[in-house]
Amino acid sequence: MELMKELSLAPGVSGSEEEIVNIITRELKDVADKIETDSMGNVIATKKGQKKAPTVMLAAHMDEIGLMVKYIDDNGFIIFTTIGGINDQMLMNQTVTIHSTVGEPVVGVIGSKPPHVTSPEERNKIVKYKDMFIDIGAKDKEEAEKMVKIGDKITFNSIFAEYPNNRVMGKALDNRVGCYVMMEVLKRVDTRATVYGVGTVQEEVGLKGAKTVSFKLNPDLAFALDVTLSGDHPGIKKDEAPVVMGEGPAVILADASGRGILTQDSVKNLLIKAGDENDIPYQLEVSDGGTTDGTAIHLTREGIPTGVVSVPTRYIHTPVSVCSMDDVENTIRLITEAINSL
Repeated sequence: MELMKELSLAPGVSGSEEEIVNIITRELKDVADKIETDSMGNVIATKKGQKKAPTVMLAAHMDEIGLMVKYIDDNGFIIFTTIGGINDQMLMNQTVTIHSTVGEPVVGVIGSKPPHVTSPEERNKIVKYKDMFIDIGAKDKEEAEKMVKIGDKITFNSIFAEYPNNRVMGKALDNRVGCYVMMEVLKRVDTRATVYGVGTVQEEVGLKGAKTVSFKLNPDLAFALDVTLSGDHPGIKKDEAPVVMGEGPAVILADASGRGILTQDSVKNLLIKAGDENDIPYQLEVSDGGTTDGTAIHLTREGIPTGVVSVPTRYIHTPVSVCSMDDVENTIRLITEAINSL
């Protein structure tokens, strides 16, 4: 649990994943035969297998959604832009940390026009992020520029909490959960195949790291490890998100209505067989929504057979996501058994 907590609380907005790289390197230094970081920032841990055996890549993106300093006004308030998919309404009155490139991290709070001076029409509208700002306590622009610079990354402040029923709550579970799964599989897997454990960069802004690292490694088989929407709370219809927490990982058959990945039968059957033969619970998902690194990987070079296995998670893309560590464990088991069966 301590490793999951460390991964959740560590900062790693897209393009600034170095702290996650350090954690993965530390955790796998006695497991992998080789660890390297490529020019994009992807970290690659290689566990060598036998000659002429298959090669398998496990890809988990390290980055989280966040913000970036865009402008500093004359009164020292920070104007920001979003990095990754963020719902404007979740930003209001959040506390944040600006990871300053000129000094220590700076704590701020997201503010906007107060309701006391808004019209009735304004009160009924969601405030857009472009109408918000960050207050860091600076008295003017000159003082603020000594604390932060344009381009500094910003993360949301959150706690990590252990819930009943072996559940956890924290920020960036999308996709530090996948990073945790990737590392644990690499520790446990016992196969003749060569296995690459990869932490990818910039997934939230275009699947960028996955594109370059899959071209470099060109594996025979790949698994993208991520999280998926858990539809087991108020406000969601069962048919909108049938995957639920506590019933095992989701084996993705299609995402983004097929604009993302359409999983090949050979990969789907490999995962289903691993679950059925080892009494590992799993769920099947067909999604209309977003996509994962798997989309970029399976279109690389001449095509790479790719599966996506995701942990059901509530409140994705907020600082307060919730998932089940039982689902995380069963995801590790499912991937491990699938690879061992090759």
